[in-house]
Amino acid sequence: MTNINVGRFGVWRRWQDLTPELAKDIEDLGYGTIWIGASPSGDLEIAERLLAATDRIVIATGIVNMWATPAEEAAASYHRLVGEYGDRFLLGAGIGHREMSEEYRTPYQTMVDYLDRLDAAKVPASGRALAALGPKALRLAAERAAGAHPYLTTPEHTRKARQEMGEGPLLAPEQKFVLDADPERARAVARANIGGSYLLLSNYTANLRRLGWSEEDIADGGSDALVDALVLHGDADAVAARLGGHFEAGADHVAVQPLFGDAGADPLPALRELAAALKPAE
Repeated sequence: MTNINVGRFGVWRRWQDLTPELAKDIEDLGYGTIWIGASPSGDLEIAERLLAATDRIVIATGIVNMWATPAEEAAASYHRLVGEYGDRFLLGAGIGHREMSEEYRTPYQTMVDYLDRLDAAKVPASGRALAALGPKALRLAAERAAGAHPYLTTPEHTRKARQEMGEGPLLAPEQKFVLDADPERARAVARANIGGSYLLLSNYTANLRRLGWSEEDIADGGSDALVDALVLHGDADAVAARLGGHFEAGADHVAVQPLFGDAGADPLPALRELAAALKPAE
């Protein structure tokens, strides 16, 4: 559990695409947390810049990669940021992907060892979250951290995660969305973002199989049913309504990630539309 108030909704964005100006705009829209994705460097200079530019929003890492950042470096950054900004920072850590880390080995034991080293460096369990998908990792997140930050999941996974974790620990899944009422256009954007990347990574595909998705669903960029489950689409009201599925399944917080056909698109218009649709439900 944690005393950090992450709010009901947050925004997940790659660290390369985050600026202090964007962070302030996201805060002004009413989101509770910015999740810094794509394995930011261990000095967490990007988190410091975002914290300095904002007043209340929580900045969380989603995630610091355990292979790239030694626990001691993550701990030093954690203490620096908490010393300056208090409970506005949450350290999210995880093991990343077998396909992207030459050192990748014994993932569960690596997480345990990393948490042991964070303990030794006096990073409290309440100040950290764990990237977790499978049952063992989810239970570890509940026992040794504030909770879990699952990525590329569905409300069905959220339901199973809550069962594994029990009541109390933070459960903060990420959820992608495309604001487009045309299903074919929206699916094309979704596939371009997940089909050639995430659906080729073994930790995600193993999780999808656990949820009952078939090899045919996962192949060739994903079946329509799988794409629709992983990437919400429609107008802002439709996306907002479907986000409710995570809360009904036991989530405490959802980190939304807008997807676009143009990789350089400004995310603010979509985030603004969604924020307006979410407010009646808050």
